[in-house]
Amino acid sequence: MMRKLDYQWNLRQVMAARGMFQTTDLARPLAERGIQLSSSQLYRLVAERPERLSLKLLMALLDILGCSMEDLIEPIAAAKPSRARKTASGDEAGVGDLRPKRARITRAGE
Repeated sequence: MMRKLDYQWNLRQVMAARGMFQTTDLARPLAERGIQLSSSQLYRLVAERPERLSLKLLMALLDILGCSMEDLIEPIAAAKPSRARKTASGDEAGVGDLRPKRARITRAGE
C-alpha cells in the first residue's frame, strides 16, 4: 500500500515572523534576484498553496527570508478517506441502532 504524503505551505507565517505582512513586500527582493512576478502571482504564492514551484523561486524565497526549506514546506501525512465498515447483514456498522424498528401488524384480539 502506497503512503500518501501532503504538505503545508507556511510562506505567510514565515513572512510575518520576519515583519513582512503584505504580499508586495516580496516584489522588490525577488526582482533583485531576477524573478519578476505580477501582483496576482505574488498574492497566490503567499495566500494559496502552490502545486508547482520553480527551484529558482524557491531558492530566492529561502535567501530573502533567511529560512530553511523545512520552514516553508512542512510535510504531513495525507488524511485517509474514512470507509464505512459493513456488518454481516450488510448494514453499516453502528447505523443499525439508529434505524427505527419495523412495525408488526397484529390482528385485533391477538
